[in-house]
Amino acid sequence: MISKVTGIVSYKGTDHILIDVHGIGYEVFVSELTLTKIPTSGDRISIYTELIVREDLLQLVGFSTRHEREWYRLLTGVQGVGSKAALKILGTLQINLLSRSILTGDSTAIKAAPGIGPKIAQRIVVELKDKVASLIALEPEPSFGSEVVKMQNFSDTETFAESNKELEKTIIESSEKFDTYPSHLQPEALSALTNLGYASYDAALALSNVLNDNPKTVELQELIKLALQNLSPKA
Repeated sequence: MISKVTGIVSYKGTDHILIDVHGIGYEVFVSELTLTKIPTSGDRISIYTELIVREDLLQLVGFSTRHEREWYRLLTGVQGVGSKAALKILGTLQINLLSRSILTGDSTAIKAAPGIGPKIAQRIVVELKDKVASLIALEPEPSFGSEVVKMQNFSDTETFAESNKELEKTIIESSEKFDTYPSHLQPEALSALTNLGYASYDAALALSNVLNDNPKTVELQELIKLALQNLSPKA
C-alpha cells in the first residue's frame, strides 16, 4: 500500500493534485478543505495517502494529516459511504464539527455535504458514535509540516505547559473521590474536548461538573458527550 507520497507539486486541479516524485507523477485526489492547504505548484510536499484498488480502478486519495485519513477510513466503513462521499463530507465539514455532530447525535451538519441525504447522515451518526471518542482524543498534528496552532496565547512555551499541568491537576483532584474512574479517562476526555476547539479551562470545568453529577463510571464516549452538553449554551 502507498501510504505517503513526498515530492514536488506539479499541478492543482479542482479535486486532485499531481505530485512529481523523481520524474514520476502521482495523481492524488483530495477533499476541498485539503486542497486549500496544498502549497502552490513548485513547492515540496508530503501527503498521507490511501490506495483504492478495484477491478476497474487504481486511485490515490490524499490527506493533510494521519488524523484526516483515519476519519476517511471511518466514513468509508459506513454502509453506503464511498470514497467520493467521504471526501465530500471531509471537504464540507471541519473535523471538530463532524466529531461534535456524531457525539451529540445531530446529523443536520452532515447533511450539508453535497450528495449526503438524511438517511446516510443518520447512518453515519449511528454507526460511528462509539468509534469517535478515541479518535478525537489523539493529539492534533501539523498539516504538511506547518506549525500547530495553539488553542491559547501564552507569553512562552513554559507558561503554556505549566497552565496545562494545572488544568489537568484540577480535573484529577476534583475526581479523586470517584475511585471507580480509571486515571486515564479524564485526561483523554480533556484532550478530546480541546481538540474539538474548546478552551482548556472551559473543558476542564465542564468535565469537573460532569464528574460531580455522575459519580459512577461512564465510558469515554459518554463522558465527552455529557461534557459537550454541559458546554452548550443554556436556554
